[in-house]
Amino acid sequence: MQDEKPPNEAPVIRTVAMPSHTNPHGDIFGGWLMSQMDLAAGSVAARVSRGRAATVRVEAMSFLNPVFVGDEVSLYARLTTRGRSSMKIDVEAWRRSRESEETVKVTEAIFTFVAIDDVTRKARALPEE
Repeated sequence: MQDEKPPNEAPVIRTVAMPSHTNPHGDIFGGWLMSQMDLAAGSVAARVSRGRAATVRVEAMSFLNPVFVGDEVSLYARLTTRGRSSMKIDVEAWRRSRESEETVKVTEAIFTFVAIDDVTRKARALPEE
């Protein structure tokens, strides 16, 4: 079920969809939107892990509504599960037309990140909370 309002928190990323983000048909490319979501989740993962973290899984990805050139896209990300070295981060993307205050949820997904060591690039334990 689609929420009526975006989360009541500051977005991790806010950006504008540009013509360079379109597919050959002129629509905003889903891969661009997914990469923005990965960046937002990665920002949360870096803060939680206090260092390097890598995306290891994306699940429950749902494209709910389109994004258009010129739309402001706000990405909200929050930690939902914390393991020994892994983190699940829920991400929502919302769009707002340049000429409106109305916001619409466009995408949501769950990203799993693992904290990794800078030298060995192997999984490491998350620091204490």
